[in-house]
Amino acid sequence: MDSLDKTEKNKLWSIFQNIKPEDNTGILKNEVLIIDGLNTFIRSWSVSTTLNEDGVHTGGISGFLKSIGYAIKLFKPTKCVIVFDGAGGSQRRKKIYPDYKQHRANKVRINRAYAGNTSPDDEDKGIKKQLFRTIDYLNCLPVTTMSIDNIEADDTIAYLALQYFKNINSVIMSSDKDFLQLASDKIKIWSPTKKKLYGCAEILTEYGISCKNFLNFRLMDGDTSDGISGIKGAGLKTIQKCFPIFADEHCYSLKEIYNYSEAHIKEYKLYSTILENKNIMERNYQLMQLNDSLIQGSTQLKINEIVDKPINKLNTFEFIKLIREDKMANNIPNHPVWLREVFVRLDNLIK
Repeated sequence: MDSLDKTEKNKLWSIFQNIKPEDNTGILKNEVLIIDGLNTFIRSWSVSTTLNEDGVHTGGISGFLKSIGYAIKLFKPTKCVIVFDGAGGSQRRKKIYPDYKQHRANKVRINRAYAGNTSPDDEDKGIKKQLFRTIDYLNCLPVTTMSIDNIEADDTIAYLALQYFKNINSVIMSSDKDFLQLASDKIKIWSPTKKKLYGCAEILTEYGISCKNFLNFRLMDGDTSDGISGIKGAGLKTIQKCFPIFADEHCYSLKEIYNYSEAHIKEYKLYSTILENKNIMERNYQLMQLNDSLIQGSTQLKINEIVDKPINKLNTFEFIKLIREDKMANNIPNHPVWLREVFVRLDNLIK
């Protein structure tokens, strides 16, 4: 070190200070926060009964903004990317399985502010109106927002965490359990419903299954929210009992799962059920796996270009103007102060 001049020493010290992968709270530092936009919005819209000054439901907008604000304050990311489903994003999976997300709209819990007062069509219009208005608010904030045609948000988020941001720590914010398959030493998943940060240790503790094999659990369990059926009789406890190997750090392939089932076929019924339904396992793998990107190179370049674009500076004036237009001053108490507390740090990082 003595041979270095003062400038070089300062540079090295700056680098050293920034290499802090984890503090004693378990929250990663120097990270990107990647938010599942539609998941966050629908959850906010469904649970919030917040009304504006005219008695109009605005809980989707205010709930979404407060939810992402909470996560930004908690994780203090150096960059925040909010990803929405692209138009036609579900088509690839629907070609594999026509029932994919076919009945999803019927499973969204009707907001109590709407229940009994409006028709499903009016409710749907209300969701879309608030979602589009939410984008206006996001355009005032120092965040990156994206929606890629023909690509679902899950695939874009996986690509960002696994490839674009592969050299830094990422936190994915979503209540969708599918993202738990991506957990690693660099990727954690924040569940806004459980207020819990999942890494591999937390997944193993809660599910008895390692992050390496979480996808295998999901293949058997299915996903009712997306209309994906699983293997009959394959609940979490049964899977834990029949496949204790899923707690291992080794990622078991479908072939290895079949071989294990054949070797133990006389012990539990689930083994024969799996062997009789290999088509379901393989279909679910195509529908649910996120580790191997199926995004074409040209689309990856498009995603890269959006992330690389200069981020808008915080536009406090325009944000407050929108709040006034929507008569939402009481929806986010002290919103000028809230804006500063949440977004000024991100704003100051913009070059």
